[in-house]
Amino acid sequence: MDLLTFEQLWQRSVAAHGDRTFLLFRDRQRTDAEWTYAEFDRLVTAAAARLEELGASRERPVHLCVGNCPAFVLLWLAASRIGTWIVPVDPTSGARELQHQAERTSPAVTFIAAEHADAAAALSNPVVALEQTADDLRHGGPLVPEHGGEPGARQAPAPLERLAVMFTSGTTSQPKGVVLTQANYGYTGRTMAELSGLRPHHRWLVTLPLFHANAQFYCFASAIATGASVALTSSFSASGWVDDASALRATHASLFAAPIRMILSKQADRPATAEGPQLSLTHVWFAQNLSHAHYEAFARLCGVLPRQLYGMTETTAVVACQPPGREGPDSIGPVIPGRRIRIHRLAETDAAGAEARPESAEALAAATRSDEDRPGLLQVYGRRGVELFREYLDAPEVTRRAFASSAGEEAHDDDLPEVLFTTGDLVTSDASGVLRFAGRSDDIIKVAGENISLAEVEAVLAEAPGVLEVAVVSEADPIRDAVPVAHVVAQDPAHPPLEAELMQYAAQHLPKAARPHRWKWLEALPRTSVGKIRRHALRQ
Repeated sequence: MDLLTFEQLWQRSVAAHGDRTFLLFRDRQRTDAEWTYAEFDRLVTAAAARLEELGASRERPVHLCVGNCPAFVLLWLAASRIGTWIVPVDPTSGARELQHQAERTSPAVTFIAAEHADAAAALSNPVVALEQTADDLRHGGPLVPEHGGEPGARQAPAPLERLAVMFTSGTTSQPKGVVLTQANYGYTGRTMAELSGLRPHHRWLVTLPLFHANAQFYCFASAIATGASVALTSSFSASGWVDDASALRATHASLFAAPIRMILSKQADRPATAEGPQLSLTHVWFAQNLSHAHYEAFARLCGVLPRQLYGMTETTAVVACQPPGREGPDSIGPVIPGRRIRIHRLAETDAAGAEARPESAEALAAATRSDEDRPGLLQVYGRRGVELFREYLDAPEVTRRAFASSAGEEAHDDDLPEVLFTTGDLVTSDASGVLRFAGRSDDIIKVAGENISLAEVEAVLAEAPGVLEVAVVSEADPIRDAVPVAHVVAQDPAHPPLEAELMQYAAQHLPKAARPHRWKWLEALPRTSVGKIRRHALRQ
């Protein structure tokens, strides 16, 4: 696959699909606005000139602290055009977080949601408040250059130039700045379009936050690579998701497991006699395991079997996904065509992998049953700045530890060396190469000498009667070294399952070392903005 920049992808679709709808936006008042590729490209040109006017450059990025709105997409594409980069962050970030982000990236300008503008009061760089509506894009708005004109003549961005620094969600540690290039977005857009069978007449429904990789990589980048359209809502609504998918004529959607459970919970509240809207979905991605019951219920709701995938910000496009015809709730599928992995099997005596035994993906077919059952540390081959992220921002030692040399492996025409990225995630693999997620490497705990995967414990307990969702973390124990502790959210908060019932269920379905030592009931699990569980908050 030749190296294309994100700007080149955009220009190709504008030329080939200029009169097709690119963006359909539904705001909080449920008012819709629509732009074709050609119409939006004219706005990109104006916004690019505005960014130059504000001092954005290859050295000074654009700090994007806004929610789901057309302005986010516009500024992203405008930054791509002039060779600067974006720093997309949670629009609810507090003053301290914004200050920390600005200190690390030295932005030329901060665009912030007007409702949160007070949080940016202490920033030394210019701050532009946006209403996050279609009006932001209209003539005379804050994204139009004060003196008219177009961006100045400058060298087109190169494939390996920076396009974004995306801070990880920090579920288990402090966020790291993941540096992504123009070629990262070019590769991801084309790869994800192919995997999802995307065509110009298709339409993504994007309800997850735009500052996160899922919406950018899997939906917007693939749509731009194909000339498809995107229906963007201002926020995720569990009660309104089905109605939006129907009214906006979505064919494709992407969600995490937690929002899916929220949607199903709201559907259960509908009157039994109420007939829901008809959906036209032909493809649904989902990340993170679902229980069999939730998977089957969501498949009935969508009218199509959702396909699970596995990827992370650092891997850009996904590493593995379920191919059509092999969908299900509890695997992440085989490695996708064009990608290669290596698995370090964890020795029984070493959960941290110090005695790990490397195995190529090709050798997994010969694995014994005990190897299939034992989790291994997932590593992914790729070129930095193409299939894999380029580096961690201003963290050379952290970057060095994340990448390993891959001398003697596959060569590329562009002379970029191939490396191995250690994901920190654990997987198992069966003889056919189907992978299953087994948790983070630091979620494997040793209970009285036995390795226990907290993710696998969660998957079992999620099927228990009366349980909506559960998170399991470790707790130090003077006798067993560590023990699992379960945090449970009940399906019916007024009538939660009894501890004795859950203990009995665990005894029937889990080995003794994996059974929770303590149980805690919560109204909701602490989560990031995209639904990932903040495990460090539970541990604290």
